[in-house]
Amino acid sequence: MLGFSSGLPWALSGPTLRLWMATEHVSLGLIGLTANIGLAYLLKFVWAPVFDEVKPFFLGRRRGWLITVQFALAVAILAEALSDPGQRVVLTLALGALVAFFSASQDIIIDAWRIESFAPRLQGAALAGEVWGWRVAFLVSNAGVIALSIKTGWHVAVGLMALLALVGPIAAWLVPEPEVTREPVPGGFRARLVQAVKEPLTEFLSRRGAAVAIGFILLFRLGGALGATMLAPFYTSLGFNRAAIAVASGPISLACGLAGTALGAVLVARIGVGRALLFTALLQVAALCLYPVLGLYPHLPHILLIIAAVEAFTDAFSDTAFLSYMSGLCHPEHTATQYALLSSLAPLALHTVAGASGFLAAKIGFIPFFVTAAFAALPGIVLLLVILRFYPPAERRVAADKNS
Repeated sequence: MLGFSSGLPWALSGPTLRLWMATEHVSLGLIGLTANIGLAYLLKFVWAPVFDEVKPFFLGRRRGWLITVQFALAVAILAEALSDPGQRVVLTLALGALVAFFSASQDIIIDAWRIESFAPRLQGAALAGEVWGWRVAFLVSNAGVIALSIKTGWHVAVGLMALLALVGPIAAWLVPEPEVTREPVPGGFRARLVQAVKEPLTEFLSRRGAAVAIGFILLFRLGGALGATMLAPFYTSLGFNRAAIAVASGPISLACGLAGTALGAVLVARIGVGRALLFTALLQVAALCLYPVLGLYPHLPHILLIIAAVEAFTDAFSDTAFLSYMSGLCHPEHTATQYALLSSLAPLALHTVAGASGFLAAKIGFIPFFVTAAFAALPGIVLLLVILRFYPPAERRVAADKNS
């Protein structure tokens, strides 16, 4: 249930919102800017210490904060549903950013609750349950909203997600508060913040090859980030209606994503993180090259469905290797903080550079744009080759994280 609550708002500030804007004939430049409203997912580590240090007056540290944030999230989703991107697009973008902020805050608390509530041997099972809930919720708020909007319109379809968001407070009410004893840190909140951030960061940056690793993490998703931001207006420009897009984004894509995750885990176990990363990076470039094919032959039977399924598979496939690599970079004494910082760097391209994708696509056209996106993935592959040659990654099996 908590995984469902975590996954539900993600599409409402991303792909679903972009398609809504595209159907309202909002300019490509403004649609591209929706990539920037997800910066909250990048910066969530900045305000995460607040949820550790400040205890609400009811239901405990985790449950009290969780219910508060989840109700605020439901209100933000309802406000977005009542907005009109065709008439007041800036307000819609602002409300989308608010949804992303409360969604990222909820993720902080859910992850903290999971880590504190389950023994280490059960963390993988707990995370697996959360990921299943997250993927189902994403299907509902993406393909489900798109399909429903055909009959009810966007306002009703998105508004119903505010009602479904109440699954979160119900789950938070049902779960037990973790029993955690915290040792006081001399100097209070500021000292705790320095200890929690400065020491892990200093340790990581002192390593040989740290700069190359950071560069790779920043660039690995650049091509995919550019391409993903323009998919909704691209599909619309080719004449695909909302029903076709909903089918392409529906259960088949979900099944392909789950299969990609499983096969990615097998690949990492069989050939190691490094070679798995290289294989999946090349696979991602090949998947990006399918979009120009769709632009040239949009009327071939089932081509949209096939490409959406391949994209879902390759994304999930590459996530497993990439997250395994980042997890292997973490020092055992600083695992939580270093992973939070590295996982915040990973989607940086999606929420910064990708914001300009709409302006670029409008200037050069969709087919050249997706060719450019495929070439944008090559610098990350070059850095990966440097890593494999001089700084081979630790071979370590880990559970994949859902939000990257």
